[in-house]
Amino acid sequence: MSEQKVEHNKVVSLTYVLLDENGSVQEQSDIPISYLHGGKDSAMFPKVAEALEGHKVGDEVSVTLTPEEGFGHYDPSMTYSDEIENVPPEYRHIGAEATFQNEAGESITMTVVKMENGKIMLDGNHPFAGKTITFKIKVTEIRDATEAEVGSGQVVQTIPQLH
Repeated sequence: MSEQKVEHNKVVSLTYVLLDENGSVQEQSDIPISYLHGGKDSAMFPKVAEALEGHKVGDEVSVTLTPEEGFGHYDPSMTYSDEIENVPPEYRHIGAEATFQNEAGESITMTVVKMENGKIMLDGNHPFAGKTITFKIKVTEIRDATEAEVGSGQVVQTIPQLH
């Protein structure tokens, strides 16, 4: 049997390190995450999926994404500022997340990013918005997708059974 490679309808597991423009680690996953390669609703960035195409288990791939290819540009209109006393106490710390809904029923999660001079600022932009980032990826496993996975476009995660 030939060694599997990353191609359409394969479930690919990988670990990654995400670096900013200065090479500083911004995020890291040592626990493999899996996705359906070529799936209709793949959450994988197209440029990353393209770079992984044809690779095998153990291969390492580095992909740099501009804001347009990755997390988008920073949108100042997605920030909100208010007097700190108008905000419930549980949200009065940096990193607190609050979910808001607009009239159309769409939800946005905003994070407290700044508190000073009696004011609090929340930001709905992704933390990597406006940044060029580099993914350093290691392919850890490749397998054929099941019919259910191909049909749904979603990977079915199996949980090991303890006996």
